[in-house]
Amino acid sequence: MKLSAKIDGDLRRILADELTQAETAVTDGMRDATEGLKAELRQQVVGAGLGPKLANTWRSEVYPKNGTSLHAAGYVFSKAPDIVSVFEDGAVIRSQKGFWLAIPTPAAGKGAGGKRMDPGMWERMRGQRLRFIYRSSGVSLLVADNMRARKGKRGGFAKGSDSAIRSGNGLASVVMFILVPQVSLRKRLDVAAAAQKWIEAVPDLIVRNWR
Repeated sequence: MKLSAKIDGDLRRILADELTQAETAVTDGMRDATEGLKAELRQQVVGAGLGPKLANTWRSEVYPKNGTSLHAAGYVFSKAPDIVSVFEDGAVIRSQKGFWLAIPTPAAGKGAGGKRMDPGMWERMRGQRLRFIYRSSGVSLLVADNMRARKGKRGGFAKGSDSAIRSGNGLASVVMFILVPQVSLRKRLDVAAAAQKWIEAVPDLIVRNWR
């Protein structure tokens, strides 16, 4: 018995076509993995109750940005890495300006430009001093005295008029800030586990994209 074999077609063209398919499959597979990881990390943030604003700080890039390559790579990153790190590792937060960490209550309202209110900002905006109440057990407080509840949709509180302060009618002391020595934030994200999951998925994604 005598066997013979030959290549049907142009070998160089066949190899070039296979290389093109391989480059496309690797690039598309890496893009799928990169987008998949970004989507999962965004969902993690939302699922942890940290809101869509922080979730959308996760961004991604695939290289090369144009064309295809056997050496394609993906990069997923957050534009708020310090905040993400806190919820990835857990942290103890202490005041940088003093002994107490001031946590605003809803009654304190928002600061200028929607910023988070702090005691100094509150006093500057309202032209009124806050009163410190120390409690040996539980949290201490900063309260605003001689406050009246606003009527209508605006709600909240405003300082009473001089006549109302003299009479004391309808006025109250309102807690504006809760004071604690520190706040412990538990781990709420697992970025490393999500990244490992999508790294392991890359070979299958490349195969799926191989035409």
